[in-house]
Amino acid sequence: MTHVLGLILAGGLSRRMGGGDKPLRVLAGRTLLERVAERLGPQCPGGLALSANGDPVRFRHAYAGPVLPDTVPDNPGPLAGILAGLDAAAAMGRTHVVSVPGDAPFLPLDFVARLIRAGERPIALAASGERRHFTSALWPVRLRDDLRAWLVSGERRVGGFIDRHGADVVSWPVEPVDPFLNLNAPDDLAAAERFLGTQS
Repeated sequence: MTHVLGLILAGGLSRRMGGGDKPLRVLAGRTLLERVAERLGPQCPGGLALSANGDPVRFRHAYAGPVLPDTVPDNPGPLAGILAGLDAAAAMGRTHVVSVPGDAPFLPLDFVARLIRAGERPIALAASGERRHFTSALWPVRLRDDLRAWLVSGERRVGGFIDRHGADVVSWPVEPVDPFLNLNAPDDLAAAERFLGTQS
């Protein structure tokens, strides 16, 4: 798995959480970013990077690795972060990027290994229950030029780009907790706190 660069997506506006950098919200004494990096990092010996715009110093208390700004203008969303990761991976000689959102603290520990084994289609995509998780996926670096053209043309839809190339879907169970649970609002954070309380 040394050919895979892990990428944590932290570029959202976090409106439902009250604004600011959602991955820096604290869950049971530790930031979401620390929790995501702790679970993803060991699965990616090819390195770990964070996708975020603005001053990277604000993340340093929670994450010490490289911070990648968008390489296309106008903040076009998570695909721009994935493109920045693909560009960085290409420069590092990596063949793939595995992306996860920065607010998913229960990421499965077999996430990368199962996506790599997924199958023949260019992209491998995680799912849980009945839901596909478009930003929890494995992306080949060879798609980066097409992704750049997709964004420059004005397209923003992650699902649209995935459908353009095809994806194998790998599913995980949602019990005792959905491993791809996104903490989008204060109620989600409180529910995650309660779940962690039952595990201690």
